[in-house]
Amino acid sequence: MKDENKPFNDAIDHFNEIEGNAGNSSNAKINKLPKPLKYFGYFMIGFISLSILLMIIVNLLN
Repeated sequence: MKDENKPFNDAIDHFNEIEGNAGNSSNAKINKLPKPLKYFGYFMIGFISLSILLMIIVNLLN
């Protein structure tokens, strides 16, 4: 199991150390974001989804 998090070459290891990238998505703590930031993200995803849906409906009615 330990080999899953091991980078496959030195360049990727260096990049992960410098940039602070998570090795895999299980390391990312998305649920630990502040509530206003989470709600803003939910609002943006909902707004974009609703806008796309409304544009499709308006185009079908024309």
